[in-house]
Amino acid sequence: MTHERINAYRIMWLIVFFDLPVVKAAERKKATKFRNDLLKDGFAMLQYSVYIRHCASRESADVHIKRVRSFVPDKGCVTIMTITDKQYGDIINLWGKKTPPVQKSPAQLEFF
Repeated sequence: MTHERINAYRIMWLIVFFDLPVVKAAERKKATKFRNDLLKDGFAMLQYSVYIRHCASRESADVHIKRVRSFVPDKGCVTIMTITDKQYGDIINLWGKKTPPVQKSPAQLEFF
């Protein structure tokens, strides 16, 4: 029996970027539903149109990618990027002098 060691190169982060039309009331409703669906699937807002989610493995990431595909609105652009935990750790966030920095998220573990 082989055990695959969990490391910073196996753990994945999903980043969903989107640009959805919000001119008409129906478009705003669809965009809001899309954002709420992302939140229900465990994503967190990084910026207004950028959401992130931690996944314990590539297989888990694939499941969530499939879910995001299932609730993409019929108009607009949605981009999904996967990066390793090691790459995510190299992200640099810069804030203006008047914008307080976002608190660092606690480490997360998944047991399934």
